[in-house]
Amino acid sequence: MDTRTMRSSVLRGAVAVALSSLVLSGCAADSKPAAGATTPAAGATTGAGAAAQSLTIYTGRDKDEVASVVSQFEAKFPQYKGKVQTIIAGAQDNLDRMRAEKSNPQAGFLWGGTQQQLVQAASEGLLTSYVAKYADKIPAASKDPGNQWFAEMQLPEVIIYNNKLLSAAAAPKDWSDLIKPEWKDKIVIRDVSPSGTMRTIYSAMVYQSFVKDNKPDAGYAFLKALDANTVAYAATPEDMYTQLDQGTGVVSVWDLQDVLIGQLKNHHPWGFVMPTSGAPVLLDGVAVVKNKNQDQAAKDFMDFLMEPTMQAKLAKDYYQVPAMEIDAAAKPDWLTKLTINEMKIDWKVLGAHQTEWMTYWIDNIKGKGGK
Repeated sequence: MDTRTMRSSVLRGAVAVALSSLVLSGCAADSKPAAGATTPAAGATTGAGAAAQSLTIYTGRDKDEVASVVSQFEAKFPQYKGKVQTIIAGAQDNLDRMRAEKSNPQAGFLWGGTQQQLVQAASEGLLTSYVAKYADKIPAASKDPGNQWFAEMQLPEVIIYNNKLLSAAAAPKDWSDLIKPEWKDKIVIRDVSPSGTMRTIYSAMVYQSFVKDNKPDAGYAFLKALDANTVAYAATPEDMYTQLDQGTGVVSVWDLQDVLIGQLKNHHPWGFVMPTSGAPVLLDGVAVVKNKNQDQAAKDFMDFLMEPTMQAKLAKDYYQVPAMEIDAAAKPDWLTKLTINEMKIDWKVLGAHQTEWMTYWIDNIKGKGGK
């Protein structure tokens, strides 16, 4: 469970190239840290006498989850020991970095990204087609027809609140509540531009009005009112968590996985609300990056990560809602009790307009106090 300041795409890309060339062992900024490596999986080869490939993973996953999975990967396939690096950043930052590096790719595996971002990456020739070992366990609607990406988990987007400063009864119950006067300067939001999670939440708000009259105007009006109630835009998820804990804002919006990790694993004073009108449920996926220098290592990692018992373990330890069906006996108690009230969204329509809507938000709404 999850992820997730304003710079232009061009600047982000340029910085990404420089950073990738100089320091591929560092961590970046959205959700989570760095880790290690391993050689070809069972039956895989890298050529007679060839050394195992190195692997760089771009990810927005929880830092502890990343470290744990990479450690297990290295333990199972010691050929990659010390050869796996992870760079943790927001999903949008990771996509922009891959775009900037297309002619000289630095990563081999993308671990985390919305369906819309994965579709974009595939269409731009950034990903490699690979029939993952457990691809048949993933529903057709949750994977690329050309096998360039696969959903790993479902991410319901929820309302989160500080339960030491706000009771469950007083917390907002739906998205529409967030723009009411009583929440003026009480909402802290993860900066939208670099975050795939926030871009999808905000786009879903616009989508709800767009499908009624084919116009985004009412959605923009909602986002203006929400901006007026927002006390701060946090540069990273960790910054948002701190501001929520300290009471800079008492309410936010975020993905259920990271909320549960924060609440149940890291003991943050949080509660969450499944919105009454429905929660956008993102597909968060994985992909092999088009990079011949890391392709075998990336495919091995894909098969290791998507093995059903590993997915069941991640559901238990890191509160993921797997995109694949796992055995009922392997489901943790919290997952069997979870009821998701899913918002109905045509993701093709949302994906076609998301860049337009978010560009408008950046240029005309953010930080203007609803004016």
